Amino acid sequence: MQDTEESPAAAAPPGAQGPAEEPEHTDAPPPPAEPAQQRREEEDEKEDEEEEGGGESEAPPGPPEPPPAAAEEPEQPPPPEPQPPSGRESPAKAEPEPGSEAEPAAEPKSEPPAEAEPGAAQENGEAAPAAPAEPEDEISFSDPEDFVDDISDEELLGDILKDQPQEADGIDSVIVVDNVPQVGPDRLEKLKNVIHKIFSKFGKIINEFYPEADGKTKGYIFLEYMSPSHAVDAVKNADGYKLDKQHTFRVNLFTDFDKYMTISDEWEIPEKQPFKDLGNLRYWLEDPDCRDQYSVIFESGDRTSIFWNDIKEPVQIEDRARWTETYVRWSPKGTYLATFHQRGIALWGGEKFKQIQRFSHQGVQLIDFSPCERYLVTFSPLMDTQDDPQAIIIWDILTGQKKRGFHCENSAHWPIFKWSHDGKFFARMTSDTLSIYETPSMGLLDKKSLKINGIRDFSWSPGGNIIAFWVPEDKDIPARVTLMQLPSRQEIRVRNLFNVVDCKLHWQKNGDYLCVKVDRTPKGTQGVVTNFEIFRMREKQVPVDVVEMKESIIAFAWEPNGSKFAVLHGETPRISVSFYHVKNNGKIELIKTFDKQQANTIFWSPQGQFVVLAGLRSMNGALAFVDTSDCTMMNIAEHYTASDVEWDPTGRYIVTSVSWWSHKVDNAYWLWTFQGRLLQKNNKDRFCQLLWRPRPATLLSEDQIKQIKKDLKKYSKIFEQKDRLSQSKASKARHF
Repeated sequence: MQDTEESPAAAAPPGAQGPAEEPEHTDAPPPPAEPAQQRREEEDEKEDEEEEGGGESEAPPGPPEPPPAAAEEPEQPPPPEPQPPSGRESPAKAEPEPGSEAEPAAEPKSEPPAEAEPGAAQENGEAAPAAPAEPEDEISFSDPEDFVDDISDEELLGDILKDQPQEADGIDSVIVVDNVPQVGPDRLEKLKNVIHKIFSKFGKIINEFYPEADGKTKGYIFLEYMSPSHAVDAVKNADGYKLDKQHTFRVNLFTDFDKYMTISDEWEIPEKQPFKDLGNLRYWLEDPDCRDQYSVIFESGDRTSIFWNDIKEPVQIEDRARWTETYVRWSPKGTYLATFHQRGIALWGGEKFKQIQRFSHQGVQLIDFSPCERYLVTFSPLMDTQDDPQAIIIWDILTGQKKRGFHCENSAHWPIFKWSHDGKFFARMTSDTLSIYETPSMGLLDKKSLKINGIRDFSWSPGGNIIAFWVPEDKDIPARVTLMQLPSRQEIRVRNLFNVVDCKLHWQKNGDYLCVKVDRTPKGTQGVVTNFEIFRMREKQVPVDVVEMKESIIAFAWEPNGSKFAVLHGETPRISVSFYHVKNNGKIELIKTFDKQQANTIFWSPQGQFVVLAGLRSMNGALAFVDTSDCTMMNIAEHYTASDVEWDPTGRYIVTSVSWWSHKVDNAYWLWTFQGRLLQKNNKDRFCQLLWRPRPATLLSEDQIKQIKKDLKKYSKIFEQKDRLSQSKASKARHF
């Protein structure tokens, strides 16, 4: 039953005449509107009274005031012919019009007497004859005397009862946080702010309760989230969160307490979990011919293939249509292949490239791996909200769980987060702030960010947990480069710089050296002068040496395993490349300069010593292959309009390619030896991308590597014999 008011017409039964058919000449005022429920109750009471009283009542003398019940009785206009009564009539209707005669109430009707209404005789002001209390043919809804109700409420109203509110509704959105600091009223508000900041990143908190005793909090709290999924995320990600040295949170769902209370005192054998065979995720490292793999995207992105790199021709091992929607990415150690989809990221691996894990992040555009391959960072501009940071999500690769979400307004400088070499820390830079986070808690290191006014850029050392950052000049305060040790935050070196326009930070692969490229505008001059500030990281107090360059710098690159670096300098068409060597005594020696080079990029072999100078895109793909051990030019070649250069992980081969993403014609990739000898030209329809599969760091010790180099001639004979045999088989196959 509704509690809203209804008009008399709405309350009338289907067969009754409504107020719209009232007689035009009536003196009775319109009946007041009343709630439908009240009207129906009054009707029921009136009917009960009529049934009990035999239907007898006196007609009101003269024109009476309309009683409240008059609103329930539908009025009937004078019919042109005799009609059966409508069931109930209002006393107001019984009044005759002035100057007219009242119709006799006992006028014969064409319908059977049983249909006449008991109160109809009242209209003439005469006593009505007694009506039967209940007509014989009227339907009764009463249960028989011997009726037994054997249908349960659940059977009859199951669909309604299942939505019945329960006392425990909502508790699955509640978590209990233990090991919270016990504080008094003076520190309670600060504690609440800290707790809210930590736990609100998992979802919106709608209620919180801090039990107290003896004027202090009890050390545990209750938090209620908007939805149960947010509570589950909080338990997964905040359990074990280290607030400080004395307090490490233990977080549980409130609904888990029944489970913990019923734990048996006797040990039970845990349920055996089904084994998911992912295959050998490092199988490609066991190839007897020591070949490497690479991925190729072609047909404008519709097909993706995986190949073995073979000296004769590529050997395809996997080919799939629409494997990715944009591009692919290998993890740093080569264990996983990541593919991009509108709904998120999928990781593949093993001999058959089965799906290992997937991460749901709608509209994902960019990803990054931690160096240890334990975490994946995804970016989507579509998912961010003020209450629920979702633009950047950090995932646990092994479990597939979301570790934490972050806001991000701009992804122009990807990756937003930069990782330490071991994956223990990651950091991001915002305005005047450097925020360093630790794993696995994903919380701020020491619970606070570093306030660094004007910070422009930072970079982790590849060889230790050291961060380098630089700050520009501010009035009378010079620009400076700072080296900071973590997690202690100790500044191990500060270098002041003057008249600085810009700085770039370049780490050598092993972290032995840091080069800071400093662009200056010396006083009294209009041009820009570039200096290379070389920090020798392995020596006490980190001494710094300076190389001054008088020409504009096009490119800089460290030798990955060594102490040499290469610099492209000058302007077209007078571009030169210079090779320098950092000696143990700190002196920086110029080894060799090659003039008139058509190059704008430098590509060192992963093993060092060999380098390719490439003139990509606008320079039409000019290539120069250099051996820096004696600074000889091994070969000069060209791959017209080449857009990319990729060394294989071993440094034995190099690929140049023309991507369909850059040029719509001549799409292909060519394979070269490190000496610049062309081995293959592989044309692919609308070729887009080639990526070598990385190799993890070697497990061999330095002594074992030295021994292998010593015995290299012995191994060389074995491999040369294999090569001759392979070429012989290929020659025979061509003849047939």
